[in-house]
Amino acid sequence: MKALALLSGGLDSSLAAKLIADQGIEVIGVSFESPFFDATGAREAAEELGIELVVIDLSEDIMRLLAAPRYGFGKHMNPCIDCHALMVRRAAERMNDLGASFIVTGEVVGQRPKSQMRFGLEAVVRESGAAGLLLRPLSAQLLPPTVPEESGWVDRSKLLGLHGRTRKPQLALAAAYGFSRFKSPAGGCLLADENYSRALRDLRDHGDLTLASVRLISVGRQFRISERAKLVVGRNQSENAVLAEACPPGDLLLRAADRKGPTAVLSGSATGEDRALAAGIVASYADDAPPGTPRIQFQGPDGSIEIAAAPLPRERGRALAI
Repeated sequence: MKALALLSGGLDSSLAAKLIADQGIEVIGVSFESPFFDATGAREAAEELGIELVVIDLSEDIMRLLAAPRYGFGKHMNPCIDCHALMVRRAAERMNDLGASFIVTGEVVGQRPKSQMRFGLEAVVRESGAAGLLLRPLSAQLLPPTVPEESGWVDRSKLLGLHGRTRKPQLALAAAYGFSRFKSPAGGCLLADENYSRALRDLRDHGDLTLASVRLISVGRQFRISERAKLVVGRNQSENAVLAEACPPGDLLLRAADRKGPTAVLSGSATGEDRALAAGIVASYADDAPPGTPRIQFQGPDGSIEIAAAPLPRERGRALAI
């Protein structure tokens, strides 16, 4: 008997996997990667549990989901119900290949608003197509029996009935198991971050929600130059290098040509007016030596040009910041 356990790197998913493994069932961890979250914590959790981990790339799926999630967003750009259903569905598609009979998650009834209320938990079962095969060991005794319990694969009496937002029972159980490598329950997904979500929403509202544009959100200063154009300006040498490497095809790479300064990426759809404004912003972050008006280089698909650009006053730049 095998089970697939969705691992986030958080404590709840590790405890759920451990409760099932303690019943003599082989557990295989499943985690996911996208521009908004990675499997680093899950890898550490799988190592601590001593189980195999399968990592699935959800990038394209998440991008489609963000366009119009059926159950809407949480406080920010986090479509948690739809995302959880997607993860369970992708895990269910791997069950036969991995020889597994059911799926385990660390969800707790009432722990999170919306996604872990009864409605959200039931929606995940419906939308994932895993009805009867999705077991939540931490709250199983509060939920209808699943096929693994009814078939005797899992002893329901050894599962838990946790509910609400308190973490005390989980922390006590973690201490009993000797768990130490788990991340904060509030961390891990950029879609739940206020500042990141604001930049992501700007991309969506301007019809530029692509993998290439999304990968630049977490780098540098973000500016909305116009309805057509966005500018990202590096804040340090490391970010400058990332922008130079990740500049999407068709976009423009900006640098100060005659002094030290940041690297920036500007939408390829930028007009001449947009380019002049972007050059002024880049110049405002460049060194003031040598004296004189900075020259900003634009490098794009059609070659390279330089223009003189007086630094834009910082107050005007801040007004354009996303």
